[in-house]
Amino acid sequence: MNHYDVIIIGAGAGGGTVAYSLAPTGKRILILERGGYLPNEDDNWNPDAIFQGRKYQVEEKWLDRDNNSFRPQAFYNVGGNTKVYGAALQRMREADFGEIKHQAGISPAWEFSYQDLEPYYTRAESIFKIHGNKGEDITEPPMSAEYPFPALPHEPRMQEVADSLERLGLHPHHLTLAVDRNVEDPENSKCIRCATCDPYPCKIDAKLDAQVACIDPATEYNNVELKINTVVTRLITDDSGARVTAVEVEIGGNQEQYTADTFILSCGSINSAALLLKSGNERHPDGLANSSGMVGRNLMLHNHSSIVAIAGKPNPTKFQKTLGFNDFYFGSPEHDYPLGQVQMTGKSKWNRLALFAPDSVPQSTLEYMAEHAVDWWLTSEDLPEPDNRVTLKDGKIKVDFTRNNLKAHNDFVDMWQGYLRKADFFMFMVAQVPLSAVWHQVGTCKFGSDPKTTVLDLNCRTHDVENLYVVDASFFPSMGAVNPTLTIVANALRVCDHLKDSLG
Repeated sequence: MNHYDVIIIGAGAGGGTVAYSLAPTGKRILILERGGYLPNEDDNWNPDAIFQGRKYQVEEKWLDRDNNSFRPQAFYNVGGNTKVYGAALQRMREADFGEIKHQAGISPAWEFSYQDLEPYYTRAESIFKIHGNKGEDITEPPMSAEYPFPALPHEPRMQEVADSLERLGLHPHHLTLAVDRNVEDPENSKCIRCATCDPYPCKIDAKLDAQVACIDPATEYNNVELKINTVVTRLITDDSGARVTAVEVEIGGNQEQYTADTFILSCGSINSAALLLKSGNERHPDGLANSSGMVGRNLMLHNHSSIVAIAGKPNPTKFQKTLGFNDFYFGSPEHDYPLGQVQMTGKSKWNRLALFAPDSVPQSTLEYMAEHAVDWWLTSEDLPEPDNRVTLKDGKIKVDFTRNNLKAHNDFVDMWQGYLRKADFFMFMVAQVPLSAVWHQVGTCKFGSDPKTTVLDLNCRTHDVENLYVVDASFFPSMGAVNPTLTIVANALRVCDHLKDSLG
């Protein structure tokens, strides 16, 4: 029997949350994941394997706007990209849901408010065991509850850095983290605060990724089935084109079909758009659910820069990603436009620095830098542009993307280095991330009430196909400057409340 009540395509943050939320309904649910389970093995924590070997990263090649091929920093497995994320889960700011003027243009408003999503943020933080201290972040939006667990304290060197920058008038806060850590009794804690959290897989499953937090609990229900290493190649509609009737898949070189009453597409913004485009037919000649011509458009990736800041004092910190600053999220005294957020990354090792350094830099120099480095991650909003889009060329995914809002981001990077110099850092390695770093991909299937200009309605159902939903980051009309995962999860919970009513 290959018929289900619900088929979910993709087991990442969006699809995993849908499975978790719908599992208790008793509906017959099939989750299709193109990858398998990422193995728990020594290489999870091996920097040579992660950075030089790029282990676990997809092998396929995509095309950029000039048709040059590149290997995306994406991960196909149960849990999706969250298997290697830094686990910093953040709410968008309240103002991010309204129209905001940026240096390079307008970040458009959403068609619902922060208050509409707030209860779902609270639920998402509970599911992902968020650790944080309410009231520290000066841009923190209104919250109806405390964080489920207290923040992870800074290690001594990080506390010194936080104190130094606070003396300069800034407002440090503890990052909100999804880890299974017992702060009050660390000896009896699953998370051991190791040096290999961001951007490594967790060998002991102490990071709350989409597999650990959502898929594993969902598949404990007898009505939920997960098929791994199953690539969905096409969505098939009825003759009218009004409903999806089946998915076509490849498993071990064989083709199969599965039917359902409702279909949830959750492949990530780039792959969800690509699958809709691949699924065009006589009723949908430009791609499934694409009467607006907006499928694949308005791709956003954030503007990211890493700053490896070197001081004379060594930095023996292991778990570094505990500190953040949002003083310049909406601007500064010198900038009347938003700049972005600052957070720590995982502690650098020479292997990671080698990815950004010229080949002529010897390993011994990189090792010295890593021992003395404090590692920062700066994120600024990029703006939705219809010409930043996902298309298909000769069956390959093409990411036609040009970065925007870069002056604000570069101003931000320069200004932050100025603060760090005042805090006794004297040398910096700065790198903007390349197109291949598609970790924060959003957009491509914007939601809204107008079928002429959007792909999805406000419940994330496609305007054109009555039983097809897209529940990942594709729906974002804008993205703010925070990590998008928590908003993906919160929105999936919101959509599931609607689905529970419609499924009966």
